Amino acid sequence: MFTTKHLAAAALAGVLLAPADGARGQAADTVAAITETLRSYQAALNASDTDAVMALYAEDGVFMPQHFPSAVGVEQVRGAYDAVFAAIKLNVAFEIVEIVPLTDDWAFARTNSAGTVTVLASGGSGPEQNQELFVLQRVNGEWKIARYAFSNTNPPRS
Repeated sequence: MFTTKHLAAAALAGVLLAPADGARGQAADTVAAITETLRSYQAALNASDTDAVMALYAEDGVFMPQHFPSAVGVEQVRGAYDAVFAAIKLNVAFEIVEIVPLTDDWAFARTNSAGTVTVLASGGSGPEQNQELFVLQRVNGEWKIARYAFSNTNPPRS
């Protein structure tokens, strides 16, 4: 049975364990900065702009596309995006589901994206839907994509 003593101890623990206002502000700043990185990534994808994508990746970044081997490091990641943009044109919007700071320099974000994809060789287009997981790292004060993986959520084609 809880007593006044237990409730007072619980209240004190809540006060002691609650983040200070500065920590709350820092977390909000982190979420805002990561949101900006994700918005920039969306814009770079829609513009088929490999240089803009690469500016958002950490030097040792890893791109893990569905049905393809991982691309590791600047050269492989650049090559993978060049191949993507030579094959398809995306018009997608990201919905940020969550951004979770893990430490001062690491966080993850989970997103869903939806829009259209056009196959450049044929001109055919259709719906594009994915779920994504980003691991982000603060590098020289900027949030960069350290790891990125996605999987398609379109219904199976018949």
